[in-house]
Amino acid sequence: METSELLKKVRRIEIKTRGLSNQIFSGEYHSAFKGRGMTFSEVRQYQPGDDIRLIDWNVTARFNEPFVKVFEEERELTVMLVVDVSASKDFGTLKQFKKELVTELCAVLSFSAIQNNDKIGIIFFSDRIEKFIPPKKGKSHILRIIRELIEFTPQHSQTSINAGLQYLTSAIKKRSIAFVISDFFDTTASTSNSAESGFDTALRIASKKHDVVAMRIYDEREATLPNVGLMRLRDAETSETCWVDTSSESTREEYRRWWLQREQQLAGSFARSGVDVVKIATGESYITPLRTFFKAREQKR
Repeated sequence: METSELLKKVRRIEIKTRGLSNQIFSGEYHSAFKGRGMTFSEVRQYQPGDDIRLIDWNVTARFNEPFVKVFEEERELTVMLVVDVSASKDFGTLKQFKKELVTELCAVLSFSAIQNNDKIGIIFFSDRIEKFIPPKKGKSHILRIIRELIEFTPQHSQTSINAGLQYLTSAIKKRSIAFVISDFFDTTASTSNSAESGFDTALRIASKKHDVVAMRIYDEREATLPNVGLMRLRDAETSETCWVDTSSESTREEYRRWWLQREQQLAGSFARSGVDVVKIATGESYITPLRTFFKAREQKR
């Protein structure tokens, strides 16, 4: 991609997502993700209704009237974007590809984070770690992340959710808010338990150390096979091809059952690990799902 074209794309994404972050998400992000604790700010005169446990007795004795300590939330957090860059992201039948949706989501989350003085970093993974940008603050850092999201070309095409989660656990020492952004089509996972996803263990370990949020990207056309006759299908991640007779009702029904089983499997994995989930389709606005998620998080706290 030419440099001028890249800069135009970065600028368009910045204008759109920064505006959304400023107008819609910044306050809700702040409420949904609290700081690590409270830090002392100042003292002020006691007012009716104040907690008597907050009275500063030394200052009270000095001025011969009650004063209380005032604390502020310690806001600074570390936000990690754990982004699936495997070949299945180059798919989308409505409005945009998964990859384009992921880029916008990462930009919105990044701008929301820096407005709250949080650091943000990113891990690109396929079936291995493709790139790691350590967490930092500042607009220039976010623009670098957006540029990488637009022009980055992974060396490998398959997906290992385990790889991304294990790297997050080992590389980020302090507790962070980790958004794992993927369609969760894991081509390398193997499990003997059909109720598990293949990355259950890594997800449980990561969620004990970090506040993990699964952002599941999908396309509505993935849920059902259309009745369009004989089709030759190619797996983007493994390059395997096969012929499928989509005019067969039994074939379409078998596919539908497989999709529902996969939905239940993923939901079970997230629930067992205590991980919040946001599902966002390529053909819909991500504003409503994000706002619903932020408000639900705020109510839980």
